[in-house]
Amino acid sequence: MTFSANPTRMFEKIPPRALSDTVAQQLQKLIEKGSFAATGKLPSEAVLAQEFGVSRTVIREAVSRLKNEGMVEPRQGSGVFIVERAGIRPLRIDYAQAVEPGAVVQILALRRAIEAEVASEAAMRRTDAQMAAIDAALARIDEAVRDGRDGVAEDVAFHREIANATGNPYFLTTLAFLNQYLEAGTLVTRRNEALREDFSRQVREEHAAIAAAIRAGDPAAARHAAQTHLYNAARRLAEAGIR
Repeated sequence: MTFSANPTRMFEKIPPRALSDTVAQQLQKLIEKGSFAATGKLPSEAVLAQEFGVSRTVIREAVSRLKNEGMVEPRQGSGVFIVERAGIRPLRIDYAQAVEPGAVVQILALRRAIEAEVASEAAMRRTDAQMAAIDAALARIDEAVRDGRDGVAEDVAFHREIANATGNPYFLTTLAFLNQYLEAGTLVTRRNEALREDFSRQVREEHAAIAAAIRAGDPAAARHAAQTHLYNAARRLAEAGIR
């Protein structure tokens, strides 16, 4: 067999995310089997890196996944400990599946259900300071677009500020868990929307409508604006051939 002089033409580098996903899945299985029950904590980062044959960065990302899913908790100076759940299974979403085109639309449906109510609650409960934070987050999306950036982090932050304005810590906790998947889905949607000027304009107008309804203290309008935004995001993906 003859190989190309440039091996990068034949082989694709495995992304760190795929490695961290694999490590996280294996650690989860070991935790569920009770493999670390004797100490109640995970081995050190260095030990795990050696055992799995990966970098410490991959281990950190894998442990971060488990932390977001409520399976482990870092304790300053003591290590990473397994959370006692008394048989309660944490909510899990497989990252590799969450970034597939079909799953992106499903994540949008999940976002629509949650964020419509979040926007409604924010309209009823927001303070002037929280409204200012929402407006500032909206302005940062515009700034990112002007600078030629994808605006993913700014988009997610805008929705997070709206959740913060509800005063409900469970909305914040849920969105904090979903954040990694929202960023993946938002990356797909914003890259798609950036391809067309009319899409970009629609997104800006939809975000502004959500903020305006919250500012007006109109929960029904805020709910409708958030639903419309996410329905339209799914429509724009479908128009781009992503289903």
